[in-house]
Amino acid sequence: MTTIEYDVVVIGAGPVGENVADRVVRGGLTAAIVERELVGGECSYWACMPTKALLRSASALRAARQLPGAREAVTGDLDQAAVLARRDSFASHWQDDGQVSWLESAGIALHRGHGRISSARVVEVTGTDGVTTRLTARHAVVVATGSSALLPDIPGLREAAPWSSREAAAARSVPRRLAIIGGGVVAAEMATAFAALGSSVTVLARDGVLPSAEPFAGELVTDSLREAGVSVRLGAEAVAVSRDDSGTVHISTASGEQVEADEVLVAIGRTPNTQEIGLDGIGLAPGAWLAVDDTLRVVGGGEWLYAAGDVNRRVLLTHQGKYQARAVGDVIVARAKGAAVEDGRWGRHVATADERAVPQVVFTDPEIASVGLTAAAAEAAGLRIRVVDYDLGAVAGASLHADGYKGHARMVVDEDRKVIVGFTLAGPDVAELIHAATIAVVGEVPLDRLWHAVPAYPTVSEVWLRLLEAYGR
Repeated sequence: MTTIEYDVVVIGAGPVGENVADRVVRGGLTAAIVERELVGGECSYWACMPTKALLRSASALRAARQLPGAREAVTGDLDQAAVLARRDSFASHWQDDGQVSWLESAGIALHRGHGRISSARVVEVTGTDGVTTRLTARHAVVVATGSSALLPDIPGLREAAPWSSREAAAARSVPRRLAIIGGGVVAAEMATAFAALGSSVTVLARDGVLPSAEPFAGELVTDSLREAGVSVRLGAEAVAVSRDDSGTVHISTASGEQVEADEVLVAIGRTPNTQEIGLDGIGLAPGAWLAVDDTLRVVGGGEWLYAAGDVNRRVLLTHQGKYQARAVGDVIVARAKGAAVEDGRWGRHVATADERAVPQVVFTDPEIASVGLTAAAAEAAGLRIRVVDYDLGAVAGASLHADGYKGHARMVVDEDRKVIVGFTLAGPDVAELIHAATIAVVGEVPLDRLWHAVPAYPTVSEVWLRLLEAYGR
């Protein structure tokens, strides 16, 4: 067996693993990355990029239809083939040549195959040819294997060959009827996309639509989906699934309802990709999420083992995983060189934002953009809060943006510190507005100072002034 030594070995070449390796190399160490599938990971081929490409064309068409003058220029509906072709281009046609080329240019060694931790600081990589290479790490091994779609134990579901988020993102054609089990982000976005592409969509949302968001966000998205022809069944729980000889999927609910579809998408959560990476050999549980300390070092895994991204369950979002990756890469370099570790709140080597400053956008109609805590989460955290709401459609910039603009804005204020700890926007094209709120939350900018951040007129961002006025000076 060939043995190769590096300073750091990263298991998983998705955006998180790539960023860890890049930071390590930029810091003067050597790094190898192990990948059993496509370099670039879930986000590049089955999540962030292809799914948003599926949604964007319909979003642009809706925007045009909301404006007199532009509306009259629209003479047709979405071209399914063109939308799918554009999606394919954003998924690089499921080829990773470009990502591999980037690794080479960054000085990161790539080992293709299944990586398994065999002992402290040792990862064995078995290629498709059966040949195994041993990689030893002088300083650290980083697990960045991500997560996969969770498939519940519903009788008959596995035999019915359901779609996960991967099959939905990479669909070669648009099903006439699509049933979706779940009501979270993936469920809501895919219901939006496939309804716009012509599917008859049924959503079985046992816990509601976007249950983790502010309640008004889920309500607005639910109303919009229904206006688009989607059957949204709140509280509906699938209890049995089967696919007959004709290919039709039959879903039974706890209330006795029957749903028929040509495909069924299961979107109820994620499970960590840690089942077969050798955790049992180092005293950790295979298939479990990896608990980490503030510097992303695995609890109980030794000083050499780190975990970044979905696999540590702190925040299952690509941008937060990349944020963690930068911290992990930098702290490994610091420890390797004997430099000071900045592990205090908001320090260079910790992922403080994971706690209370996570931004997220749900690309539904309307878009939902949020950062920090919801009102319910802030109260649960023991904060004394005040909630301030404003009709986003009443802002001058919104009326210019689209006729009949519907939206809502909420800020959650920590009354003891007089800073914003949560902010949610719901409305057309609000995704690009959320970073201002992220800066306010992370920077803990006092409300008195925010009065001096004057929004330009007439923009939708004027909602900041309206919220502050509603709060009172």
